[in-house]
Amino acid sequence: MFDVKEFVNDAVESLRATVDQTAIIACSGGVDSTVAAAIANIAVGDKLHCVYVDTGLMRKNETAEIEAMLKEIGVNLTTVYAAERFFKALAGVTEPERKRKIIGEMFIRVFEEEQEKVGAKFLLQGTIAPDWIESGGGVRDTIKSHHNVGGLPEDMTLEIIEPLRDLYKDEVREVGAYLNIESSSRQPFPGPGLAVRCLGDLTPERVEIVREACHIVEEELEAAAAEGKMELPWQYFAALLPVRSVGVHGDVRAYGETIVVRAVASLDGMSARYSPIPHEVLQKISNRITNKVKGAVNRVVYDITNKPPGTIEWE
Repeated sequence: MFDVKEFVNDAVESLRATVDQTAIIACSGGVDSTVAAAIANIAVGDKLHCVYVDTGLMRKNETAEIEAMLKEIGVNLTTVYAAERFFKALAGVTEPERKRKIIGEMFIRVFEEEQEKVGAKFLLQGTIAPDWIESGGGVRDTIKSHHNVGGLPEDMTLEIIEPLRDLYKDEVREVGAYLNIESSSRQPFPGPGLAVRCLGDLTPERVEIVREACHIVEEELEAAAAEGKMELPWQYFAALLPVRSVGVHGDVRAYGETIVVRAVASLDGMSARYSPIPHEVLQKISNRITNKVKGAVNRVVYDITNKPPGTIEWE
């Protein structure tokens, strides 16, 4: 049985024994990196330099929310705005593994720039067990290269420390609740952000479409759950597919793109089943998305695939 108090005490002691110089901690605002930051702040707060990178691939209003959340737990926070750099590096890239590896390297280059400013030796990450399991290596097949594992460049100069490496998502949430972190129940969000929810060309315009669609899905499912119409899924979002089809807006032909809605129930992210969403809720989501991004999206579908055979994210 997982003993959360013992884990936190051991993690704090281990970090105090290891981190003898300034350390950068990569914070995305997700559950894993926030819990890692909170533990590191307890252990070596005076040596900790927290860096949040706004890649331009974040959800709606996410940067402001993350900054407020991280400041609340008392970390020394620096926000780096790097959207232009990420979009430039990802221009024309459509293959999922290449996306993830480019994003992983871009993160490291940003952290190395911060390393020069603060003289850091270590890079702390919120890597958890599913990240390195799915990234492959040894006898394990590569399901998808998580940017914080398979996307790390060989020539990086920071020494990696991963205090949550052996935990699964449900255990990380237990640690977050134990540390009174309000975001410990926050739904998972992939490190590469909307890059893996925007299939095909990654342009600011297409990312904005999926950003708005994700926001609508989150609002509608959270409202439906609050009204008792359904259980709130473990993870829920929209993805933009590289599929165009003929539609009609008013009396005018529209050749638009396709949004897929994804919602799943899971415990640790290693397996999942699709969540049954009431048709009235799906219809409201579809109407809002097609009206909000009129002309760009003219078809909304719902994904009923479990994991396996699918994965939770589409890329």
